[in-house]
Order: sequence, then C-alpha cells, then structure tokens
Amino acid sequence: MKIGTRVTLNLIIVFTVGILISGIALASVLDAKAQGEVNSKASALMEMNNSIRNYTNERVQPLLLPKVETEDKFIPESIPAFSVREIFEYFRNDPEYANFLYKDATLDPTNLRDKADQFETQIVNKFRENPDKNTLSGYRTISGAKLYYTAKPFSVTNESCLRCHSTPEKAPKSQLATYGTENGFGWKLNEVLGTQIVYVPAENILNNARDSFILITGIVVMVFAVVIILINLLLKRTVLQRIKNIASVAEQVSVGDMNADFGKQNKDEIGDLAEAFNRMKYSLEIAINMINKKRDNR
Repeated sequence: MKIGTRVTLNLIIVFTVGILISGIALASVLDAKAQGEVNSKASALMEMNNSIRNYTNERVQPLLLPKVETEDKFIPESIPAFSVREIFEYFRNDPEYANFLYKDATLDPTNLRDKADQFETQIVNKFRENPDKNTLSGYRTISGAKLYYTAKPFSVTNESCLRCHSTPEKAPKSQLATYGTENGFGWKLNEVLGTQIVYVPAENILNNARDSFILITGIVVMVFAVVIILINLLLKRTVLQRIKNIASVAEQVSVGDMNADFGKQNKDEIGDLAEAFNRMKYSLEIAINMINKKRDNR
C-alpha cells in the first residue's frame, strides 16, 4: 500500500473516531439543552398556576365562601383548583399553547374531572413513598404526542380546607348538591392527595435539537472531508512527488546515467535526502572513473 493511501486511511479512521466522539458529546449537549428548554417552560407554567391558586385562596375565596354557606348554588370559583383550571383553558386558546395541559390529578377528587389516571396515580404514589421528593419530571406520550411533564405533590396544608373534604356532614350543602357525597371526602391534613402536573409538548423542541445535530454533524463531516483532501494534496505536492522525483533520478544513476540530476531542493528533510543522493552519485562517479582509469593503464 502506498504512503498516500496509508495516510488517507489513517486520517479517515482518526476523523471517523473524532466525529463519533464529538457526535455523541454534541447529541448529549443538544438533548440536555432541549430538555432544559422544555423544563423551563413547564416550571414557568407551574409557577403561574400556583400564583393563581394562591391569589384565589387568599383574595377570592374569603369573598365567596359566605355566599357558598348561605346559597343553595355552589360557586366553583371559590375553589383554587377550579380557578387554575379555567384560567389555564383561556391560556390554551392561543394556538401556540393549545397542546399544553395542566391537571390537579387527585386520587379522590370532588370533581371527577380531576381524577388521576393510571400514570398520574403512579406519580402520586411515588410522592407518598418519598416524602422528601418535591418534583418529578420526564416524558409521556398522550394521543400519539410526546409530552414532557413536571409534577409536584399536592396536599392540604390549611385546616380550613378540610371542611369541604373531611366528611359530607361538614361540607356546604351547595357543594353536596353539585357534586354529591361520594367523592372528595376523607382527606387528611398534610397528606399527599394528588399531584399538580403540567404537560408541555416536547416533540418540536426535540426535533429541532435533532435537526441541529444533523446540520452540525454534516458541517463537521464536510470540514473533515475538505481537510483530508487538502492534506492529501499538500502531502502529494510537498512530500510524495519530490520523493518520486528522487527515486526516478536514483534509478537513472543506478543504470549508469551520471548526467541525471536531482535539481534544486528545498532546505528540508527531503532536500537533505536529495543532497545525500547527490554526494553518493558524485562518490560513485569518482569510483567509476578511478576504475576505468586503472583499466586503461593496464
């Protein structure tokens, strides 16, 4: 195998290994960046929903609870979870956020709309098994769409809230008339009852990260290909072609052509090699002349 071919193969191997290593590192960085972007959106929505919950609990509920006690019709706007859900639906009216989801997924909710499904029940149980854990996140596919979720444990920390959820006897009559007596009772203070969970569409962000990976990898491959070509051209021009010329002249000298000349060489290693061949040629020429002279004298 010729030197140029060996050098090219070695460069291809080195660059291939480099591309693989850099590709793995790049994929990891882009995935982390994409997940960070999705997680940032989910966390912002969670904080917005908690702000709505706190506002309803501190400012709206005290105004509406007296009416709930005296009127036969239940006022759901007095419940923080209801306010969060309804305001989030207004938020989803924007087409850009139509696929975002929020849910107060509860094991035994008053409103069955908040009933935790099997996946969400597993998250609630994880929070119950690990009281120190205050957040869980990951990916879930719903109706064929890949969603990133962020979940926090939900529990009652205000004893006044248990009035509506301890026993049917203590609950407002308007609540019983609206939701019945079967669901949403038996809650305990500080017990994990469910999870606040936000779902953010992740497919577009992950696809963008994948497209960026393909683009950057393609550019790197093109750059490496150009480098290999340039190195081959440089190697051929500065090394291989000059060595071939030296070999050709040496071949001519070996068959007795003492007029063959290595020509002017650069002051480098190959130039030193040509000078060494020149000295050898001169020495050989002197030796041949001496032999011929001795032969003539006989």
